[in-house]
Amino acid sequence: MAATSHPLGTMTAIQVLREGGNAIDAALAASATLCVVEPVATGIGGDCFAIVAEPDGTLHGLNASGRASMSTDADAVRARGIAAIPEFDALAVTVPGALAGWEALSTRFGTMGFNRLFADAIRYGEEGFAVHSRVAADWQRVEKDLAADPGARLHYLKDGNAPKAGQRMRQAALAGVLRKVARGGPKAFYEGEIAAEIAATVRAGGGFMEEADLAACEIDWVEPIGTTHGGQRLNEIPPNGQGITALIMLNLLEVLDAKRLRRDSAERWHMWIEAGRLAYAARDAFVSDPASMDMPVETLLSRDFAETLAAQFDPERRNDSLVMPKPPGADTTYLTVVDRDRRAVSFINSLYHGMGSRIVTSKSGVTLHNRGACFTLEQGHPNELGPGKRPLHTIIPAMATSDKGATLSFGVMGGAYQPMGHAHAFTDIVVGGMDPQAAADQPRLFWDAEGILRAETGISTEVRDGLEARGHAVQPAEVPHGGAQLIAIDHDSGFLLGGSDPRKDGHAAGW
Repeated sequence: MAATSHPLGTMTAIQVLREGGNAIDAALAASATLCVVEPVATGIGGDCFAIVAEPDGTLHGLNASGRASMSTDADAVRARGIAAIPEFDALAVTVPGALAGWEALSTRFGTMGFNRLFADAIRYGEEGFAVHSRVAADWQRVEKDLAADPGARLHYLKDGNAPKAGQRMRQAALAGVLRKVARGGPKAFYEGEIAAEIAATVRAGGGFMEEADLAACEIDWVEPIGTTHGGQRLNEIPPNGQGITALIMLNLLEVLDAKRLRRDSAERWHMWIEAGRLAYAARDAFVSDPASMDMPVETLLSRDFAETLAAQFDPERRNDSLVMPKPPGADTTYLTVVDRDRRAVSFINSLYHGMGSRIVTSKSGVTLHNRGACFTLEQGHPNELGPGKRPLHTIIPAMATSDKGATLSFGVMGGAYQPMGHAHAFTDIVVGGMDPQAAADQPRLFWDAEGILRAETGISTEVRDGLEARGHAVQPAEVPHGGAQLIAIDHDSGFLLGGSDPRKDGHAAGW
C-alpha cells in the first residue's frame, strides 16, 4: 500500500510494488515523481528524512538534511544589518541533502536501480503532466516571486503565469538532471557542472556556497527517539529535526491527563493549543544541530521536564508570556509505503517554503530550498548560523510501534504544523480508535505568525467562543493546515488501512 499527496505519486509507488520492488524502492520512485508533478512543495534541491521499519520491527532513521556552507560567516551577515535570515534569499540556501538520502536508502534497502525508479518522473518531465487543483493553487500563490527570478521564470511559469488546474506542464530540464543522476548516481548532482551552477547561483545572490560543500554532502543514520502514549510508542527522528516537539507535547498532555476531555470541547482545544505553544517554545530554545545542543534530548523527554511545562498551563487562560514560535513554513511532500513483507517506510522530502528560496538554476532547473531560514542570527544560540551546521529542521516522518512491530507509518506535511499534526493523528488513532482516514479528515486549529488561531471549517462556534473567552484570537483559516498520509498495520488480521488527507490532491491505494 502507498499513500502520497498526489495521484501520480501513488500510482508510481503501486506500480513499483507490483513489479516486485519493496517499500523503499516504491517510496523513492514516488518521491522522484512528486519532484516533477508537485514542484512547489518538493524537489531534488531540498532535504529528506525517513524512518524505515523492518518486518521484525527494527527501526532505522535517516537524516539527509544538508549543512550550511563551510564559508558561512554569521558576523558578515550581521554586519550587513541583517537581523534574521531572509526567507526568500540566497542566504537561506543550504546544501541540498535529498539525493544523498535517496542513494543511502537505495543502497541499504533497495532492490531496483535509479534507472527504473526515476522512469515515471522523467517521462512526466519530458512529456508533461496535468496540474492538479491543490498544486495549481500553491503554484499561483508564489507566482509573483517566481516571475522575479530568471531561472524560476524560465522553468516554472508559462507565458509569465503559474499554471491553472488542468493545464499541462513539462519539466524538461529537471528530467534531464534526473537522467544524469540515474546514469551516474548523485555524484552527477554533487560534482561537475550541476554543482558548479548551484554554487555560482547562490554566490551570485549573496549567499554562501562552494562546489566543495556540495561534494562533501553526507547523510547520517540515526536512532529514532520516542515516547509511549496510549500503550504505543511514537518514534521520531532526533534533532536537528523538530520531531522531538511532538514527543514533548505528548508527554505534557500525559501529565495534564488530556484524554479525560471531550475531543471537540473548547477545554480540550485550549489544552492542546497551550501544550503546543509550550512544546514549540522548548523547540525554539533548545533544538539545533545536535553538535551544538546544550540541553540533552533525554532531559527534554523526561517526566520532570513535562511537569515543569505543565506548571505553566492555566486551564482558564492563554499564557501571554510565551513568545510566539517561529513563523511556519508550509510546503512539503510526505509519503508512506508498506510492502507485502510489512516493511514500512515513512518518508518526507521538502523545499521548506513553497518553491523554497524562490531561486532556480537557469540551466538545470533545480529549485534551491531555503532551509537556512531556520537558523537564528542570535549570537550564542545553539541554532546560530555557522559553517557546516545543520539548522533546526521542520520536516519529520513518524512511525508508531507496539510489541508487535510497526503499527502506523504516517506524517503530516505543513512546516511548523507538523508536530501538532503528529500528536493529533497519533492520539486520534491510538487513543481515540479512529481509522486513518477519519483522523486525516478532522478539522484543525493552528496559530499563524501573529499568534492568531486559524480555524478550519468544522471547528464549532462553541469551540471558537470558548477559546476566545480564554484569551485566544480566533479567525477562519485562509489555507488548510497540513496534509496527512497514513497507513495502519493490523498484525492480527494482516490488513493495511490507509488514509490520505483531503487537503491535498493525493490518495492511498493498495493492490
